[in-house]
Amino acid sequence: MHHSLLALLVVFGVSAALAADPGAPPTRTAPVVDSLQGVKITDPYRWLEDGAAPEVDAWGDAQTARTRKVLDAVPGSDAMKTRLTSLIKAASTSHSGLQMTRSRLFAVFYDPAKQQPMIVSMGPDADPATQKIVLDPNAVDAKGGVSFDWYVPSPDGTKIAVSLSEGGSEDGTLHFYEAATGREIDKPIPKVQYPTAGGGAAWTDDGTGIWYTRFPGDERPEADRHFHQQVYFHRLGTPIAQDKLVLGEADGLPRVAEVLLDNRYSRDAVLASVQLGDGGKFAHWVLRPDGGKVKVSGFEDGVVAAAIGPDASLYMISRAGAPKGKVLKVSLADPVLAKANVIVPEGEAAIVSQGWQRSLTLTKDRLFIADIVGGPSQVRVFDHDGKQQGLLPLPEVSAVDDLEALPNGDVVYAVSTYLAPRAYFRWQAATGKSAPIKLRSTSPVAFDDAEVVRVFASSKDGTQVPLNVIRRKGTPLNGTNPTVLYGYGGYGISQTPHFLGPRWRLWLDAGGVYVEANIRGGAEYGEGWHLAGNLLNKQNVFDDFAAAAKTLIDRKITSSPKLALMGGSNGGLLMGALITQHPTLARAVISSVGIYDMLRVELDPNGVFNTMEFGTVKDPAQFKALYAYSPYHRIVAGTKYPALFMWTGANDGRVNPMQSRKFAAALQAATGSDQPILLRVIKGSGHGMGSALDERILQQADTLAFLCDRLAMSCR
Repeated sequence: MHHSLLALLVVFGVSAALAADPGAPPTRTAPVVDSLQGVKITDPYRWLEDGAAPEVDAWGDAQTARTRKVLDAVPGSDAMKTRLTSLIKAASTSHSGLQMTRSRLFAVFYDPAKQQPMIVSMGPDADPATQKIVLDPNAVDAKGGVSFDWYVPSPDGTKIAVSLSEGGSEDGTLHFYEAATGREIDKPIPKVQYPTAGGGAAWTDDGTGIWYTRFPGDERPEADRHFHQQVYFHRLGTPIAQDKLVLGEADGLPRVAEVLLDNRYSRDAVLASVQLGDGGKFAHWVLRPDGGKVKVSGFEDGVVAAAIGPDASLYMISRAGAPKGKVLKVSLADPVLAKANVIVPEGEAAIVSQGWQRSLTLTKDRLFIADIVGGPSQVRVFDHDGKQQGLLPLPEVSAVDDLEALPNGDVVYAVSTYLAPRAYFRWQAATGKSAPIKLRSTSPVAFDDAEVVRVFASSKDGTQVPLNVIRRKGTPLNGTNPTVLYGYGGYGISQTPHFLGPRWRLWLDAGGVYVEANIRGGAEYGEGWHLAGNLLNKQNVFDDFAAAAKTLIDRKITSSPKLALMGGSNGGLLMGALITQHPTLARAVISSVGIYDMLRVELDPNGVFNTMEFGTVKDPAQFKALYAYSPYHRIVAGTKYPALFMWTGANDGRVNPMQSRKFAAALQAATGSDQPILLRVIKGSGHGMGSALDERILQQADTLAFLCDRLAMSCR
């Protein structure tokens, strides 16, 4: 894969002018030469990194205008967008993000008539007929420009703390509201949330004080303001300046700390889980109301998630000597890791063990452990001492989330499948049985004519990679089916079943097939699956995805002229790698908010966090690996690249939009095919979180228009 400097000069030199995307706006070059690890590297589009420059802004506008012209001219695109909008807005209301207090159940509430979701509360029976709106961001901005990043209700359910941000920026300010009236009850606290490390909060038992995360303010240089996340304590009604620093650099929190605060099962203390960047290594502290604190585990100890139980015990998921995870338990009175007992040893299934996913759920007498088995879920039920008491009943090829404990010992949980809308169930402690509850959603589309088939691809090194093929029953295996293959492959984030909804219903109606790949880099088979696809092993991710595509072709599910690849963010890197390593494998590629210049990623604030996943150019071996697959540096002039549709958000704090600008410019200058390289720059959005509903619908409609056009389909 390693290309010589000469090949790169061919890409970025005069030869690049010989083949180009004829419809693309003109892009000037201004070569800059860097020297990294003794290698001289030419970058002709460095000037596109300055997003504040008027020339760059105008360039982005020209790219977006060209993209709109192309997509809007696709036959049937208007009718398809109208149909998609109608179906999405005809869906029922829905809920997610459940949080139980002593008397009220809070949830995120989606109304398809509104641009942004709301926060509601209801009785502990989870009956939406009893719900009341607590916070409606649409009342602040009807166009959807304001959204919430996260929320935390007080233990008695009378108050909520909410991080609000604008324009999809995820740059959050903490607000406090009275739950019954929506009245703001204290002054907002800025800088509590940012894409680099997220943010969070946890209330005291009496609801008069709150622990919360905060980034530095003006006391730090600009370059440090999205680092050094620390934990403070605020007493309602007191000046913010008096808030006490509870956990910070003096305690060993690194510059790239990502802090999750949690005390949902016991208010006797707060658990602070601190991730070292985005690398999956965690340290844990117990913070006590009297100001005391105890460090339970460090980054090298292998504890990756934990929860304080209602029985005054600390439960921990550890990967130490157990890559699929084991569960430890220790007394909260003396939370010393060496004194912890293994109550659930490592098994065949991998425990879902990313700290922010709240993979341990505890009731007054039971422990629920969420597992992942190659993509689908299972949930095991134990008593507090680790004696197994069965499994939650689940459909085949399904995923569980939002597993929330109720005061009486029951739990409610959401089940997702590819073919049915997300639905909630209640597991009753008295009977050990589950039944559906009224907290559910409906869709105007059905998939009764469709099926999910699990097949396996053999990767370059022989690893068997699961694929989820969703198609209409009776689909012929003759190689003519238009097919979308989706992948991600990073950060231990697994691809799990989810309702496909109107977009992919329209796709199946047009004769298409949709496929998701459980490639390495995720954690579908535990941490070993993740580590096999990060740092120096990242090439395995690309090999897995290429093998998935070839398997679909070999099985005659599709063929290269009918195949499209799709991914976003880290999955955008995957798309860039497939485009440059296998340019003839697919006819079309859709890549959103992606990463393409791997040698410049770590220069952005969020990029420093990403070095735990990708590596750094400062390390010789990691530089060699990064340079070998960096899509921006693997473009070769005259290559017949597939059609590409990219979009990026101007307010993206997770992936710098310059990544998309530079990659689009380089491909437009180099491609030898007649396929367009399209870029859309969205000025009112970020990485995708907090985008208004109309924008999300437009992205889906554009996706379908691009696919139908490039794969020669008749879509309406």
